[in-house]
Amino acid sequence: MSEATTHHGGDRKWTDYFTFCTDHKVIGIQYLVTSFFFYFIGGALAEMVRTELATPDPDFVSPEVYNQLFTMHGTIMIFLWIVPAGAAFANYLIPLMIGADDMAFPRLNAVAFWMQPVGGILLISSFFVGAPQAGWTSYPPLSLISGKWGEELWILCLLILGTASILGAINFVTTIFKMRIPEMDIHSMPLFCWAMLATSALILLSTPVLAAALILLSFDLMAGTAFFNPTGGGDPIVYQHLFWFYSHPAVYIMVLPFFGVISEVLPVHSRKPIFGYRAIAYSGLAISFLGLIVWAHHMFTSGTPGWLRMFFMATTMLVAVPTGIKIFSWCATLWGGKLQLNSALLFAIGFLSSFLIGGLSGVMLAAAPFDIHVHDTYFVVGHFHYVLFGGSVFALFSAVYHWYPKMTGKMYDEFWGKLHFAMTFVGFNMTFLPMHYLGMQGMNRRIALYDPQFQSLNQVCTIGSYILALSTLPFLVSMVLGLVKGEAAGRNPWRALTLEWQTTSPPSIENFDEVPVLWAGPYDYGIDSESEDAGESVEEMLAEVAEVG
Repeated sequence: MSEATTHHGGDRKWTDYFTFCTDHKVIGIQYLVTSFFFYFIGGALAEMVRTELATPDPDFVSPEVYNQLFTMHGTIMIFLWIVPAGAAFANYLIPLMIGADDMAFPRLNAVAFWMQPVGGILLISSFFVGAPQAGWTSYPPLSLISGKWGEELWILCLLILGTASILGAINFVTTIFKMRIPEMDIHSMPLFCWAMLATSALILLSTPVLAAALILLSFDLMAGTAFFNPTGGGDPIVYQHLFWFYSHPAVYIMVLPFFGVISEVLPVHSRKPIFGYRAIAYSGLAISFLGLIVWAHHMFTSGTPGWLRMFFMATTMLVAVPTGIKIFSWCATLWGGKLQLNSALLFAIGFLSSFLIGGLSGVMLAAAPFDIHVHDTYFVVGHFHYVLFGGSVFALFSAVYHWYPKMTGKMYDEFWGKLHFAMTFVGFNMTFLPMHYLGMQGMNRRIALYDPQFQSLNQVCTIGSYILALSTLPFLVSMVLGLVKGEAAGRNPWRALTLEWQTTSPPSIENFDEVPVLWAGPYDYGIDSESEDAGESVEEMLAEVAEVG
């Protein structure tokens, strides 16, 4: 199945990371570095938006440029930062976690990655022809009248990135089902793999619908058709249905991989078995299914009939059930554990608190009367940043710190990592918490000019965003210091039980010298240990592994 075996032999050179390489670990790093590159660009655009909103008047950039800034910020952060960052960890970890030597289709994997920079360059190049201004939703008829070429490049970029996502999803599903070591049944598989199964199912079912909507929108733009153009008899509401059929599940495409990350990080750094393994695994699939039948709650103010509002209100609230199962399971895992408050666990706990706020405000927005009141206000902006930044970015940084020793063979600098967490947590809450109040008081989103009564809270948000931006400095310092001066990590500095920790850090090209041995379940800390000290029992197992190797 794996084609990569024909390329194995010797250590990787740094130039491999700039070439068409089929090694899943190289591709994972390529995804991660590329997504961080676009994160810095999207973050810079966000700072320009917040700088404009520090005063009520549009005095930093023109309204037209302001529209371009928030459109590009949203597009980059979703399609070129969070989604590929999840794919980065999936590419790097899944074969290692299941004991495989590579992904099922290595060349397809490399093709999917190289579509990311191509799509990103096309999107950034739209600044030279007039960047799109219709927001990341690109609703017609606004998108049909706000600049043709920038909008076309936006559509082309999303079609390329969507195709890459589909190719990646096919690869993840095939790899997980076909390449696990024989001893690993589906219920002894790490929860990160379960999370990627649920994510891949969503991608395969929903992404083609977005592609269809974008192609029809492109016809309206370039060929003069009227699928969504009301002046020619088209219906823009149809576009909204097609767009949200993908874009609401896209929220789960962005957070489900990081739910998997949290399920890996918490047991290791609290030295406890995961609470409710099967409940967490199957609740991810339930979220994936429910995510497909809730799209119209974004359209409560789009003429949706009352009876249909009730259906989508009920199904949207139902998503809180499997999500709550995960939250309670994670909290129960922490309860009574021997917590190691390092950077990885701090970001995981930051994820729990932030995502909980985003989840609760999501239940509020699921209620049609409340949603109608705050529709298109800053309450919605605050909510989805608590879901996406709180639910994805905090967990992403937790993942970086957790697997940094495995990827580099070095330990990161803990002081700078903790400073990174403190600045991120403070800056994040200063930026987005006041937005809930602003929205309930009636401040609309996507505007550069606002009522002066909102100025003081907007200035708090802007200062918070500056702290958030500066928080990337200690992160970079921690990463670089780790590479230059970091202690050797060894194969398993966290004394974890999943298979990726049985091989060298960083792993050899073939991943494992021998077929790895499944000594215990992935989260069996403290089980079958006479001293009830999970650390000692794990060390004993690793010593046995080393002897076998």
